[in-house]
Amino acid sequence: MSPRARAAVAVAAALLVVLGSAAPAAAATPYTVPPVAGTLKTYNISSVYVAGVSSGGYMATQLHVAYSGRIKGAAVFAAGPYYCAQYNASRALYACGDNLWSTQLSSLESYTSLWSGYGWIDPPSQLSGDPVYVFHGNNDTTVKKSVTDDLVSYYQHFGASVSYNSGSSAGHAWVTPYGTGGCTATASPYLNDCGTDPQNAMFAKLYGSVGARNTGPLTGSLIRFDQNTFAVNGFANGLSMGGSGFAYVPSSCAAGQSCRLLVALHGCAQGYDAVGTAFVDRANLNQYADTNQTVVLYPQATASAVNPYGCWDWWGYLGYTNYPIKGGLQLETIMNMIRRLDG
Repeated sequence: MSPRARAAVAVAAALLVVLGSAAPAAAATPYTVPPVAGTLKTYNISSVYVAGVSSGGYMATQLHVAYSGRIKGAAVFAAGPYYCAQYNASRALYACGDNLWSTQLSSLESYTSLWSGYGWIDPPSQLSGDPVYVFHGNNDTTVKKSVTDDLVSYYQHFGASVSYNSGSSAGHAWVTPYGTGGCTATASPYLNDCGTDPQNAMFAKLYGSVGARNTGPLTGSLIRFDQNTFAVNGFANGLSMGGSGFAYVPSSCAAGQSCRLLVALHGCAQGYDAVGTAFVDRANLNQYADTNQTVVLYPQATASAVNPYGCWDWWGYLGYTNYPIKGGLQLETIMNMIRRLDG
C-alpha cells in the first residue's frame, strides 16, 4: 500500500469510529420513489445551496467558498473550517477531526483572502450575509466540537449569517426523523434519529422561511444519471466518484416553476456503493423539496485505493493540491452538474 493510500485509510477510519449505540425501536419509514435512469436537465433554478455531513460537510464548504458568487448558502453537519487539512493527512486526523492540534484558523482565513486575490476562489466578501446552518452533536467524538466551533468562527469572520445547533446529543451522523440509528450512535449508515427535525431549521435558515415537509407520497422523480458525463477526466471512478449520481426533481420543478437547487453531499461510507439509497431516501430532503420547490442533487463518491471508505476529497487524497479551489477535480465535477441543472 502506498503512503498516500495508508494516509487515506487512517483519515477515513478516524471518521468512522463506531460507538455501537442501539438503533431506535422503530425507525420512521419515509415515502420514497424508485430511481429511474435518465440525464440531468436544465431547470428554472433561482439560486444554489449546498449541504453535507462529515467529509461531505468539508466538501460543501469547499464548494461554497470557491464559488461564493454562485452558491448562496451552506448547511454543514459534523465538519470543520475550509482548508483545515492543508493537504496533509496528519492535519486531517489531528486538527480537523480530533483537536490535538490547532486548526490554525487565522492561517485558513489568510489563505482564503490570498487565494481570492489570485482568482483561485471567488472573493470572500461574497460570503457576507450568506445563510449558513451548522450542526454538531455532543456525542460526536469523531469531529470534536472545537473543530466545528472554528467552522462557525471562519464563516463569521467573513460576515456570513450563521445559525449553530450544538445542543443535540447526536453522534457523528446526519440527524433526520427518518434515521435508522440511535441518536448517540456513530455507526452505518450514519443517519440518526434524535426525535428532532434539523432539516426544518436548516431550510428555514437557508431560504428565510420553509413550508412543512410532505409526509405523504412524493410528487417528484428520482433521476439516476451517469456521473462520467460530468467528470473532468470523463471517468468518475478515476476521481473516486461513483458511476451514478442522483437528482430528486419535484413535479413543480419539472413543470418549469422557479425552483432552488440544493447539492446534498453524503459522508464517508454513506454513498450509494456503500449503503444504497439510504442517504437519498432518508436524509429528509426530498420531503422538504416537494413543498419548497427545490431540486436536490446527490453526487456520489465511492471507494478507491486512495479512498477506501468513499469519502469526499477534503485533504488531497487524489494527489493534487488544488482540491479545495476552482479546478479541483471533484469540486469541478460537481460544479459541472450544477451548471447543467441551473443553465
